[in-house]
Amino acid sequence: MTRLLVECTYVFEHPNANSGIQRVVRNVIQQLPAKDAQRECIPVVMIDGALFEVKSLAPLKTPKINLTSLRVKLEQWANLFWLRHRTLERRRPFRESKFARRVLYVMCRLAAFACLSLPIRVLDRLLKGKPVPERCVPLQHRAGDQLVLLDSSWHANFFPLAEQLKRDGVGIVSVIYDLIPLPHPQFCDAGLVKVFNEWFDWIARTADGYVAISTTIRDQVRDEMLRRVGPQQVQQRWFDYFHLGSELDLSDARAEVDRGLLQMFKTPEPVFLMVSTIEPRKNHAYLLDAFERAWATGSTARLCIAGKIGWKCDALVERIREHPELNRRLFMFNTLSDRSLEHAYSHATALVFPSYVEGFGLPLVEAMQRGLPAMGSDIPVFREIGGDYMAYFDLAEPQSLTDLVTDMERSGVFPAALGLAQWRWLSWREASAQLVERIERNLNRPLPESEPEPEPESETEQPRQQPESQHANCP
Repeated sequence: MTRLLVECTYVFEHPNANSGIQRVVRNVIQQLPAKDAQRECIPVVMIDGALFEVKSLAPLKTPKINLTSLRVKLEQWANLFWLRHRTLERRRPFRESKFARRVLYVMCRLAAFACLSLPIRVLDRLLKGKPVPERCVPLQHRAGDQLVLLDSSWHANFFPLAEQLKRDGVGIVSVIYDLIPLPHPQFCDAGLVKVFNEWFDWIARTADGYVAISTTIRDQVRDEMLRRVGPQQVQQRWFDYFHLGSELDLSDARAEVDRGLLQMFKTPEPVFLMVSTIEPRKNHAYLLDAFERAWATGSTARLCIAGKIGWKCDALVERIREHPELNRRLFMFNTLSDRSLEHAYSHATALVFPSYVEGFGLPLVEAMQRGLPAMGSDIPVFREIGGDYMAYFDLAEPQSLTDLVTDMERSGVFPAALGLAQWRWLSWREASAQLVERIERNLNRPLPESEPEPEPESETEQPRQQPESQHANCP
């Protein structure tokens, strides 16, 4: 029997986090196939150099102060604090005086140290020696087990343990969501780029196989591996993909729908919904440009931006908060629950998704599975997901999205080649089963034998014909 040890460390330690990857991990874990004669799927975490089986991802109800949650909150407050600082720097008198900006920075630095950095350091010390959570139990690994790194493992500190497991005969399978920090570092925090690059070096050396969340990303992973470790090493690894599911888990089903969201949908004007973390690669500025053009022509269409505030977006957030259409034809919600998000999907006119680059695009399938049509940027992975059921716009020209919005507003007809009545996507149960099946398929498939290195040509042999130009083979 093969045991798949499905890692979910970050989600286990941060049960209330609910961004894209956390939603994927939580849903896959909850829908893992049942044990049978051929394999067993076991959710696991790696804590303090040891392996544990997860019994529950949900936090225990306890009257005690949750130090882990407090640590996460303090980090979020720190990010917001420095976002406000950068906004303030661009206002008078700070934008006009280097001395004033310096004074502001020193004061903010002192305040952040006393109120944020110092408490975070204290919590880190307290949490370092905390007992193992009651939601998991020790697990003894066996040779032949397969450790499936499902969570966002580039932030992890369990690499020594994973390497020890491999020495003990445990296979390593890495789930890859995207490679965005490598080819597009301009869209990411500098710290993330460094950490992600180091992680990919580690995963390239350590993993036996790779499962991406789309064929687009699978091919990118193989190409990056060829560049880093060469064709001989790549030949000894396997590469596959699975697709994500579409339902919201609604773990907060008893939560109330956001009152501001309810109020927005009380009027009949069309609502175009954008769901994502606010960060550069999601291209929210393009949305604003396109809708401002529509509003200038008299459109009553409304733009609703739903997602937490991320990185490198302070100018954009300020643009939204000071926009003359805010809470009239422009709305922003940064802390919507899944229940509120479900309400938005059910009542919006269409989803708009203008990303420059994506690994998948989970909001697309969440929306379309609920009958909400989607407009997306014309990039390969969106074509892979949406096919002829989506409408596409040109990222080089905001007017192309403006035209889609105003045409739909005028005609009431969604501008896609095919209607959503025939469209169907995987459930999370099917997605989780697909992930397991793809792993098993590759584990049972023999890898090709390595080809021997070509012998060097004799000096007496005629040289091969060179291309006419040094750029002849360039794309």
